[in-house]
Amino acid sequence: MAKEKTQYTCNECGGNSPKWLGKCPHCNAWNTLIESVAEPTAPAKNRFASLAKTAEVTTLADIEATDVQRTPTGHDELDRVLGGGIVEGGVVLIGGDPGIGKSTLLLQALDSLQRAWQKTLSDAGPPQGAKAPSGGSGPRAAGQRGGGTLYVTGEESGAQVALRSRRLGLDGSQVSVLAEIQLEKILATLDHVRPAIAVIDSIQTVYSEQLTSAPGSVAQVRECAAHLTRAAKASGTAIVLVGHVTKEGALAGPRVLEHMVDTVLYFEGDTHSSFRLIRAIKNRFGAVNEIGVFAMTEKGLKGVSNPSAIFLSQHSEPVPGSCVMVTLEGTRPMLVEIQALVDSGGPSPRRLSVGLDRDRLAMLLAVLHRHAGVACMDQDVFVNAVGGVRISEPAADLAVMLAITSSLRGKPLPKGFIAFGEVGLAGEVRPAPRGQERLKEAAKLGFSVAVVPKANMPKKSDKALNAQFEGLTIHGVDRIEEAMELARSLV
Repeated sequence: MAKEKTQYTCNECGGNSPKWLGKCPHCNAWNTLIESVAEPTAPAKNRFASLAKTAEVTTLADIEATDVQRTPTGHDELDRVLGGGIVEGGVVLIGGDPGIGKSTLLLQALDSLQRAWQKTLSDAGPPQGAKAPSGGSGPRAAGQRGGGTLYVTGEESGAQVALRSRRLGLDGSQVSVLAEIQLEKILATLDHVRPAIAVIDSIQTVYSEQLTSAPGSVAQVRECAAHLTRAAKASGTAIVLVGHVTKEGALAGPRVLEHMVDTVLYFEGDTHSSFRLIRAIKNRFGAVNEIGVFAMTEKGLKGVSNPSAIFLSQHSEPVPGSCVMVTLEGTRPMLVEIQALVDSGGPSPRRLSVGLDRDRLAMLLAVLHRHAGVACMDQDVFVNAVGGVRISEPAADLAVMLAITSSLRGKPLPKGFIAFGEVGLAGEVRPAPRGQERLKEAAKLGFSVAVVPKANMPKKSDKALNAQFEGLTIHGVDRIEEAMELARSLV
C-alpha cells in the first residue's frame, strides 16, 4: 500500500507547504504549520466555484440599490448587534469561550423566530388547497424557501438539545433539530427543507467526505464554511455558524473564515459573572463595534436594556479613587465607573490596569506628573473598569487621571460627577466624538456635574439642546491642569 502524502498547513491563513518551516511562507506567522494528509486535487468546477451568483458586468448607476430586509430575532440586544435583525442569505459567525451561552442564545432566538413565523402563517392562513408546513420541514418546490428554522447540532444529540430547551422554558418548541456532522447530508437537508434560518453548532465538528483530514482541521473548516456560505447565497437561507475559540480568545481556524462570512460576533464575559456581552467585529449589513448586553438567568439569556446600571457601583457616599465616564460602544453611550487605587510601592512600583490599556496608563501617569504636578513615581497604581467591560477609546483618559488623583489625595470627587476626554502628551484635553450624546445619557441618569473638553460644550444659543441637559452643570477645560484645579474646587 502506497504511503499517503503529507503536507503542512498553516493554522492562521490555511496556506500549504511541502515541508515544515518555523515561519509560514504565506502570512509570516511563527509556529503555525501543522502536518496533515495532502488532499486530492478537486475538479476545476469545484475549485473555481464562486460564493456569489454569477452576473453580467454592469455599472453601479444601473444597479438598483435597495435596503436589505431584516427579520427581528425577538431579542432586542441581539438585533442591535446584528444591525436590526437577520438578513436573508446572510452568514453570521459567532464565537466565544466554552459554556458562555452561545448555544443557549441561538436556541432561544430560533424559538422566537419559529413562533413568530407560525403566528404570521396562522393569521394569514394557508393557500387554498395547500397544507401549512410544520416546523420548517416538508417538501417544497425547487427554489421555494420556507419560513421555518433548523438547528443542526454536531456536539449534542437531539435529546440533549430537547432537554436544554425544557430547562430554558421553551415548552412546545417547534424548532427542527438535525443531529449531523457530515457536510453533504447537511447541505441535502438544507436544500430539501429550505428554512429561513439555520444554525450550525459548530463549524469545527462538520466534515466533508471529499477531504481526508479530521473534523476541525484548517482544510475542513475552510471548505465546509465555503460550501455552507455558497448554499446560503444561492438559496436565501440565513446561516449562523458557531465557532470555537483558541486559548488567546481568537476564533479557531483559518483567518479566511472571518473574511468569508458577512458578520462576525464575539461572546465576551466572565463565567463567574451573570452578565454577557456580544460584540460585532465585522458586519456587512450594519455598524461594527456594536455591543449587546445580556444577563444569564435560570431561563436563559435576557437582554439588559439599561447596561449603565451594571457598570456603576452603588456607593452610598462618594469614595476616593472613583470617577464615572461615558463611553461609546458602537452607537450606544454607556456610563462606566473607573476605579483607581494608589498605594505606596517599593523601588519598582507596579502599574496594573484591568479593562484599560496598560501602556496608555503609563503615558497618562507621565503627563500627570509633567503638566499637573502629581507625582506617582514611588506609588503602586491600579486601575479598573467596573463590570468587566473593556474600554479601548482614548476618551477615558480624563476620568482615569481624575480617579488616580482622587485616590492619591484621599479625597472623593463630588456626588453625581462625570468626566470624559482625551489627554495628549502636551497636556491638552481633546474633544471626544459625539460628546452631546454622552452628555444626554449622563443627564438622563441624573448626574449633576460634568467636566468635558471645551470643544464638547453645547452652544448657549441652542436652547432646545440645553433643555436636554437640565440639571447637569457642564464645565469645559482645555488643559489637564485646569481639570485638576476644577476638580479640587468642586470638592
